[in-house]
Amino acid sequence: MNNHFDLIAIGGGSGGLAVAEKAAQFARRVAIVDAGKLGGTCVNAGCVPKKVMWYAANLAHGVADAPGFGVRAHLEGIDWPRLVAERDRYIARINDYWEGYATELGMTRLTGQARFVDARTIAVGDARYTADHIVIATGSAPIVPGMPGAELGITSDGFFALPEQPRRVAIIGGGYIGVELAGVLRALGSEVTLVALEDRMLFAFDDQTSEVLAENMAEQGIETHLGFEVAGLAETPNGKALLRRGGERLDGFDTVIWAVGRRPNSAGLGLEAVGVQTQEGGLIAVDAYQNTNVAGIYAVGDVTGREPLTPVAIAAGRRLAERLFNDKPEAKLDYDNVPTVVFSHPPAGKVGLTEREARERHGDAVTVYRTAFTPMRYSLSAHPARTAMKLVCAGPDERIVGIHMIGDGVDEMLQGFAVVVKMGGTKADLDATVALHPTSAEELVTLKVPDRPHEAT
Repeated sequence: MNNHFDLIAIGGGSGGLAVAEKAAQFARRVAIVDAGKLGGTCVNAGCVPKKVMWYAANLAHGVADAPGFGVRAHLEGIDWPRLVAERDRYIARINDYWEGYATELGMTRLTGQARFVDARTIAVGDARYTADHIVIATGSAPIVPGMPGAELGITSDGFFALPEQPRRVAIIGGGYIGVELAGVLRALGSEVTLVALEDRMLFAFDDQTSEVLAENMAEQGIETHLGFEVAGLAETPNGKALLRRGGERLDGFDTVIWAVGRRPNSAGLGLEAVGVQTQEGGLIAVDAYQNTNVAGIYAVGDVTGREPLTPVAIAAGRRLAERLFNDKPEAKLDYDNVPTVVFSHPPAGKVGLTEREARERHGDAVTVYRTAFTPMRYSLSAHPARTAMKLVCAGPDERIVGIHMIGDGVDEMLQGFAVVVKMGGTKADLDATVALHPTSAEELVTLKVPDRPHEAT
């Protein structure tokens, strides 16, 4: 067997598959190394299974709202084992697709943990493989803090392994994963308590988004405790307990989920053997072209800490392959104005600068337009969910530098509006666009009065 390749991708997730696929399409000899199933976190324990659960939760919401519209429906409960089994079958089909596709492209699949021997050589088990280019795309893993009783909690990985629906759940963390799991579990009937160290959820999002999310979660019956510093977990006669620094205790949970962030999977790769530079926490340092400090070694995706999102890893991997193998020496990913969506209930999305960031950068040249309303979807519902939108503009031409939305359907509508921001569109461009009525999306092209919320239907 010829153990030399044009490219070796360490990691079979979004970034590794993207760079390997592109390189193989350019007729290069490619190997991909992973100890698990192809697809990485996104396919196996992240975006994809999460979205399946989110759809199930939305259907449960729909049944609860149906009587208000005259539809005779009643939610008798959730068949959790069936939901999990069908979800896992769907994931298995994706795994099979990638294994087959990699074979069709002529990739060599290496199963195991990779470790650098030198800048051109890796070891997988007892075998050694060399390549002109080696890409690290090992992703990240959930963090479990080092504190008393931490092992009593599970992570998002553990959530996807639950054989039964938990009855009473505590979720620690108010970021993407925390609010997503809270919404899913509550909609499916679990009692949910969310605690977060910060004073608001989705701390990296615009203030308005966080505020409306909190209102919607309260309406759904999710209990929240913000500014809550967890000192440890404990087993009590009533169940699992969260111990707060200072003495308070939240008790009676059958399941506790850690959602306090993720760490890069860079340990054990032997980076020290080749001198690859890492940053605090193990993030691999890269330049604008995904180069590490060692020639011929690159990194993409979550392991770099740069916009840890699946589409970002894919885009960075594809551009890297274009640069290395398709005579495009300037190919690189533009990390500005990357859109992102949180699949909360309802979903929240953003692209560009928050209002705070825009005012720090542009000062008094910032103009803000906003709206908050109850969409028609909830016009006859006993449990309405609020929608809110904000346009952040800068300069005399009111160039759009940020869009922030929360509400039904924003996960789909943001993609198109993100194009406007990426192209440098202005408020006048939106004003010149004829609205689609009646929709929630039309609000963004009909906003008139700056910085003054109004009601809409």
